[in-house]
Amino acid sequence: MRSALRSPIGLASVVLLGFLLALAVFAPLLWGDRAAAIDTDALQQGPSSAHLLGTDSLGRDIFYRVLVATRLTIGLALLATVIGVVTGLLLGSAPTVLPRWAGRIVTSAVNIAVAFPGLLLALFFAVIFGTGTVGAVLAIAFAITPSFARLTQTLTASVSGRDFIAAARVCGVGRFRLLLRHVLPNIAEPLVINATLAAGSALTAFAGLSFLGIGVQAPSYDWGRLLGEGLNRIYVTPAPALGPAVAVVLAGLAFNLFGEAAASVAGHRQQSTPGPRPVNEATVDTSEGGLLTVRNLRVAFPGNNGWITPVRGVSFTVHNGEMIGVVGESGSGKSLTALAVSRLVEHPGVVTADRLEFAGKPLRSTSDRELGTSLAMVFQDPMTSFNPTRRIGRQIAEVSEVHQGMSREAAFRKAVDRLRAVRIPEPERKARQYPHEFSGGMRQRVVIAMGLMGEPRLVIADEPTTALDVTVQREVLRLLARVRKERSAAVLLISHDITVVAQTCDRVLVMYAGRIVEELPTDELFTSARHPYTTALLAAVPDMETDRDAPLAVIPGRPPEPGEIEAGCPFAPRCPLADERCRSEEPELTALTDGHRVACWRSEKELMDATAGGAA
Repeated sequence: MRSALRSPIGLASVVLLGFLLALAVFAPLLWGDRAAAIDTDALQQGPSSAHLLGTDSLGRDIFYRVLVATRLTIGLALLATVIGVVTGLLLGSAPTVLPRWAGRIVTSAVNIAVAFPGLLLALFFAVIFGTGTVGAVLAIAFAITPSFARLTQTLTASVSGRDFIAAARVCGVGRFRLLLRHVLPNIAEPLVINATLAAGSALTAFAGLSFLGIGVQAPSYDWGRLLGEGLNRIYVTPAPALGPAVAVVLAGLAFNLFGEAAASVAGHRQQSTPGPRPVNEATVDTSEGGLLTVRNLRVAFPGNNGWITPVRGVSFTVHNGEMIGVVGESGSGKSLTALAVSRLVEHPGVVTADRLEFAGKPLRSTSDRELGTSLAMVFQDPMTSFNPTRRIGRQIAEVSEVHQGMSREAAFRKAVDRLRAVRIPEPERKARQYPHEFSGGMRQRVVIAMGLMGEPRLVIADEPTTALDVTVQREVLRLLARVRKERSAAVLLISHDITVVAQTCDRVLVMYAGRIVEELPTDELFTSARHPYTTALLAAVPDMETDRDAPLAVIPGRPPEPGEIEAGCPFAPRCPLADERCRSEEPELTALTDGHRVACWRSEKELMDATAGGAA
């Protein structure tokens, strides 16, 4: 609030609104009798030293009546705003907590109501509820409701798709807690602004209804009623109409300016964290296949012409303490494979596999309670993974509170320790800051620290160095290597940069069009790569010996869309070595040597020739 008051707009709004509220409280007490006093010797006089705005038809002082009318005008406007905003907030957030069919009914009703102008709705409800104060309050409140409900629906939908909402659902947060704890705090700023704007609009609408004679009735009076009385004399003396008109303008301006100031405060509002929910850690025994075993993994989504399969039969194994890199162009299925392994593919996506096991347990049937924190995910864009309205330390500590049953204090101390472990400077102070106060590299390290809150045996890092400069990339990669060494954790590193993978990983999986087209040890990557796609990726990376006068090497064409994959090798249209067999039959992964598999007809022929030559 202090920072908001330092700005001219914030200070002016607080002073102006404070002045109006003070008038609303004290004006009837100080000048109520003078505003009601009838003077038959001063009927309809103009402005004078005795009467600043003149007098009305009963000789009452219009200036004091404008001051006294502040209480009723602002009070009724705020009451209508509260009723309209609360009703709109309930209707707008209802689709988030109601069943889908009920949410659609509410959304349709709101959409129909929004199609009508607010003033028309106010007049319609005024006719229904009748003239008078109560009818005007309800009419304006219900006129505000549809637009505020529509705004709430839009903002809620925009936040509900964020990664931190998905993470909260994975943690078992219920619908109501999800709405109150994660959704509403993130849309508080525009809601506050629009609520204060609605208050100004309600005040103006009230003045309009009273001006038309269907609002406040005699003997009560507000600014609108005073404006209507003064308008009859505007050609003789404009002061009786000018006074209430200026009051309406100043009050509307005060609410609008206060909305801007209040929004800056609402953006830093923080919600409390509920108590812990203990969950057991996953068991440590592994199967013979390795820590993570994936066989014939497929991910499909419904399309207009049937099912689309972006991941088609992926198979690989990750062993304890091993670091495996997954490379390929955008759309090759790298991230979707990681999401499927992490059980983060949501409906309507369908994940199937002949075998999908982690630490000896089937991933698809193992509960979150059994899995615990042994599998950690580092997302590509950490900013969307954090709740921007909650402090970093509390978000990291939530992992131990939910999964390990720690108290708030113990979990926060552990979060500070994990920030220190990932080389965040001044971890105690940084833990109390918000995500926007961190740089991109620091946010990436914070995500890794969050993964280390448990005892992860596998860390899946999805493009952890994207959009970072080379020095920060090096720090993040060193941090992952240190996590692997100190904790004996396996790392599955997804990257577009094949040279990064070559420098940090033990093995590399090259993906194209939803399948693994080559798997080999990284120390053989530059010497023994066989698939034309792998060699093209390597050739596209310039080095110190690249001829600067020659054009950069590129891979012609573009990867196929998941729904465009036809018979034959998907890389055939871009491959300079493709023949008729490549265009008609899709090759399977074939073992060339121990640890080296390739899905290419040319590599299979070389293997057969080498075998025949050895036999001869």
